[in-house]
Amino acid sequence: MKKYVYLFVFIYSVFTSLQAQSGMGISEKENGLDYWTEFNPKKKEYREAKKILTGYITENTTLYSRDTYLLQGVVYVTNNAVLTIEPGTVIRGDYNTCGTLVITKGAKIMAEGTESFPIVFTTNKDTYSRKPGDWGGIIVMGDAPVNTFGGIGVLNFDLDPKYNRYGGDNVESSSGALKFVRIEYSGRKLSAKKELNGISFAGVGNKTKIENIQISYSNDDSFEFYGGNVRLEKLVSYRASDDDFDFTQGVQATITNSLALRHPYSSDAEKSRCMEIDSYDMIEKFDSQRNKTNVKATNVTFVNTEDNDQGLVKEAVYVGSESYFTMTNSVVYGFKDYLLVKDYTVIDDFEEFIKLKSMVIAHCDNAFGSMRGDGTIGMDKNFFITKNSITISDGAIQDFFKKPNFDETPDFRYLKIERNGNPVVNVNK
Repeated sequence: MKKYVYLFVFIYSVFTSLQAQSGMGISEKENGLDYWTEFNPKKKEYREAKKILTGYITENTTLYSRDTYLLQGVVYVTNNAVLTIEPGTVIRGDYNTCGTLVITKGAKIMAEGTESFPIVFTTNKDTYSRKPGDWGGIIVMGDAPVNTFGGIGVLNFDLDPKYNRYGGDNVESSSGALKFVRIEYSGRKLSAKKELNGISFAGVGNKTKIENIQISYSNDDSFEFYGGNVRLEKLVSYRASDDDFDFTQGVQATITNSLALRHPYSSDAEKSRCMEIDSYDMIEKFDSQRNKTNVKATNVTFVNTEDNDQGLVKEAVYVGSESYFTMTNSVVYGFKDYLLVKDYTVIDDFEEFIKLKSMVIAHCDNAFGSMRGDGTIGMDKNFFITKNSITISDGAIQDFFKKPNFDETPDFRYLKIERNGNPVVNVNK
């Protein structure tokens, strides 16, 4: 009898150690959300701001962790200045003046927190009174390529006209570094025009470090990329009102080991997705001789955390016209469709622009859909999913992820456990 017990314990421990190392979805030996993230920012206590940031920062400036700062109005970093932010620093966006930070073309932000001391941008509202859109957000501009005519873009956020342009020819330019950063309750409008995002990257080059950033409760997109060439790693979007990741204007992007967590009651009534991919915002400004948007996603996990029968759950990924999308080693759970395309209705067109490999698509009503015709794509679905190692399955959320609840830090590493047999082996045979 002891042999059965010992063997069961041994096999169970092996399963436990391996269940989050399937190679699918976010790939970490440890829970990458520990220590630096925050999933209940409404009740998080922050120190009152004693120092004010306002106007134009025209020379190299450092923000210190011993102080807490109020971001008042639109604050521009200009004149090729570098804004350095120490680990553990808290910057609070002013509700009354829609505090917003703009890193203009040529300037840099060096915001490198640590796992133990992340940098936090949040609202200046008190606990339990915080809401999406309490303040503006962060905008970072650079001189990497965009696909508008002339290769220069203009951000339509009612910014100072001297500082609203981005784009150029420098693919490897650097606008600084953002690492171990949290952004909470952003996404306010500066005027009657478009809402700001949690963070907007416009024409940013691939020497810019963008990793370990969590954006929570944004009133618009969490992350938006207008052109540029970016390498993204370990990003977390939580309960965005609009898209988690939005790519447009010919951005060339790789995104790895990243997570989008959606909830139906945090989403807009329509067109809110984990990922939206377009080559242009307005076709009249699109230069078709320049780059088409191309997004390559590896080891990402997209989750809708709660079912809803009121039409609030949409597709996980939308791909627009003349846009390229690759997704591998990834897990998608709980959406109406996994992937919706704008134009393609036949498999040859679909496969020209869309590359999928080694996927788990779980608890979704449909795998693929089109906005044209009857909404279907002409393909042999079984052949396509087999050829590309795509698994389509169903089940409860706790069957797919280690700890998909938010009472404490969640763990959305994918579980791959065979459940069709008893792990106890008869050692006497």
